[in-house]
Amino acid sequence: MNSAGVPPSPEPQDPIPPPVSTDHGPGTFEDIHRKCKEIFPVPFEGAKLMINKALSNNFQINHIFTMSSLLPSGYKFGSTYVGTKQFGPMEVFPVMYGDLDASGNMTANIIHQFTKSLRCKFFSQIQGGNWQATQITTEYRGSDWTGVFTGGNIDIINESGVMVCQYLKNITKKLCMGSELVYQYGKTIPGNEMCTYTLAGKYAGDDWQFSGNVTPSAAGLHMCYSQKVNESFSVGVELEGSLRTQECTTTIGYQIDLPTANMTFKGQFDSNWCVGSVLEKRLPPLPFTLALCGFGNHVKSTYRFGIGLYVG
Repeated sequence: MNSAGVPPSPEPQDPIPPPVSTDHGPGTFEDIHRKCKEIFPVPFEGAKLMINKALSNNFQINHIFTMSSLLPSGYKFGSTYVGTKQFGPMEVFPVMYGDLDASGNMTANIIHQFTKSLRCKFFSQIQGGNWQATQITTEYRGSDWTGVFTGGNIDIINESGVMVCQYLKNITKKLCMGSELVYQYGKTIPGNEMCTYTLAGKYAGDDWQFSGNVTPSAAGLHMCYSQKVNESFSVGVELEGSLRTQECTTTIGYQIDLPTANMTFKGQFDSNWCVGSVLEKRLPPLPFTLALCGFGNHVKSTYRFGIGLYVG
């Protein structure tokens, strides 16, 4: 959140999201809270217009116009390419997507699966003519485990960078556990290097899931619980706390799907007296989706609103 207690507007969602594995493995370490996170709304501020256009079965472009008082306003051009190498119903590779704004700032992503078990990801961000961030991830999926290695901003000349190792394994059919090791080095790091590790686990039922992770060195705790109450209603609870900062925040979110009304509503409220919601209304037979958003911080008396239109 910013100083006004309002979450910044997120980057527009990718027109074609990265593929998600459909096998029975544990998934990846970074996605253990994903099912709960998807229930919470992603507030934005100002006005947003997104126009998607499919040029072929493999190539799609989008135009994004934004006006906001919190983030830079302007125009972005995005494109997505999906290849023809298919490993499953929702797994087609390679996937390449990115966007470019009027100032020349660019983000690019490449995802490719070489074999049924081996997948690689590349992310790069350029701002102001300089490489702002670079990340390469190698992911290997076994029958009941997943191992991931990530290298970020590796600079051989200045001897700096970040390396992350993650491991997640199925203990039982419903329980998986794993760990993450983060190593960061560089001249700006106290002692020129630091290392932290995180332990995590996830237990999933038929229509609910509990996940949690703890970082002993930072005395941090993160827990999530989500449940699909019925076909139209889902609820999620998230708790984040740290003994080091003596802070703890609990957020409750919910999602209501009304297929007959072509509408989805997401809302949340937390222990800091912040309330947010996003309403998305599809407008058939036109390929339009109208989005209305509101966020309020009752402690600081700051309120933000947004309106968006998605075409295509």
